[in-house]
Amino acid sequence: MAQAIMIQGTGSNVGKSMIVAGILRALRARGLNVRPFKPQNMSNNAAVTSDGGEIGRAQALQARACGVAPHTDMNPVLLKPQTATGAQIVIQGQVAGHQEAHAFGKNKETLMPAVLESFYRLGEQCDLIVVEGAGSPAETNLRAGDIANMGFAHAANVPVILMGDIDRGGVIAQIVGTQAVLSQADNALIKGFCVNKFRGDRSLFDAGRDDIAARTGWPSLGVLPWFDQAARLPAEDVMDLPARARSGGAGVVVAVPQLPRIANFDDLDPLAAEPGVDLRMITQGNPIPADADLILLVGSKSTISDLTALRAAGWDIDIAAHVRRGGHVMGLCGGYQMLGHTISDPDGHEGPAGTVEGLGHLDVETVLAPVKNLSLREGTHLESAAPLSGYEIHMGQTKGPDCARPWLELAGAPDGASSRSGAVLGCYLHGIFASDAFRAAYLGTLGAVSSVVFEDQVEDTLDALGAHIERYFDLDMLLDAAGVR
Repeated sequence: MAQAIMIQGTGSNVGKSMIVAGILRALRARGLNVRPFKPQNMSNNAAVTSDGGEIGRAQALQARACGVAPHTDMNPVLLKPQTATGAQIVIQGQVAGHQEAHAFGKNKETLMPAVLESFYRLGEQCDLIVVEGAGSPAETNLRAGDIANMGFAHAANVPVILMGDIDRGGVIAQIVGTQAVLSQADNALIKGFCVNKFRGDRSLFDAGRDDIAARTGWPSLGVLPWFDQAARLPAEDVMDLPARARSGGAGVVVAVPQLPRIANFDDLDPLAAEPGVDLRMITQGNPIPADADLILLVGSKSTISDLTALRAAGWDIDIAAHVRRGGHVMGLCGGYQMLGHTISDPDGHEGPAGTVEGLGHLDVETVLAPVKNLSLREGTHLESAAPLSGYEIHMGQTKGPDCARPWLELAGAPDGASSRSGAVLGCYLHGIFASDAFRAAYLGTLGAVSSVVFEDQVEDTLDALGAHIERYFDLDMLLDAAGVR
């Protein structure tokens, strides 16, 4: 069984996912065989694995940092929010049902056997597992039955490093306050702390770092400077999306309505990386700009409710006007379903059973079904013959006359649907913009020139992140705490 170390944070969005990816890349560069693990994740940004399941996309990026393929054991419990109070529960890569938050809170400890099974199985493959916590262990109201932070750390006997975020302010209180509210047993698992996202002269925080150490008795593993290239890595959280957009920049305008249950928005990362693309996230209360060259409707965890939100924002009117002007529209997965005439949910998978009217820009109809399609796909863009690859992750089938005008070929079969004009496209394939040849060909039809080799950029950025961790984070202390050395 491999050794393990866990990175927990003083709060959400303190940079745990990115720092874990950097630690893994740095340790891989040292010659260690490492793996990522997150007991419980909450995200609608999922990745399809080669073993036919799904995990949080952050763990897929961390697997890439290790140089291995993503596997469902890396994230055994994934919660995918569908409503304000409920989520789809995915266990070891497969859908296990839907639960409201209060019910999950009562039942979550029943998932610990599956979490530990995945953890121990993963440990048979490597020297060290780097575990990422979720949210914060200081959320004492969630401590009973916890499987995401200290509950897991105790169950698997994994030492912990606590990370704070100086960029949001109050980092001394974040770390010292976390110690104050944790039990003596939980505090005993914490072997040190680090501070993330520092801007400027790090020596200015020497006294603050020493004060935290004196108050807690924990050693510091480092004060990590802000990593400027973070935006080049795939976004994990919808909160990161506005920072990826470059509204007002040069290039063709790609407008993306930001719907409440937006999912699998990694489709946007390659577009955000292109200097010739002005990617604009359109938030509630703002119209879709009339100068948009492309309106891109991306995935949704709850297509019908997001379609309702789209109409409430008045974006259906903006899209219709855009289509009348001959503008381009592309729908991916949930966005594809919205572009059709109807969406039927006969068994009530997303809410009350019934049928709703779609936007009507593609002559297709969708029926939601209980079985989720999870698959990795390769194929060709028919117009340009450019190769592409991606993944499907959806519940439902879409059929209709516009499917007789496919614009993709996947595994030798026609795929996707297009309008008579060819300006409105839809398909279920996520990740297609990461294929450089396809992205260049499609952007070319909009008048943009692609200048990015996206996958190389991600690899180069992971290398730079690993070097950043090697320089500013005490990896030797981490390995000592994990019992590797």
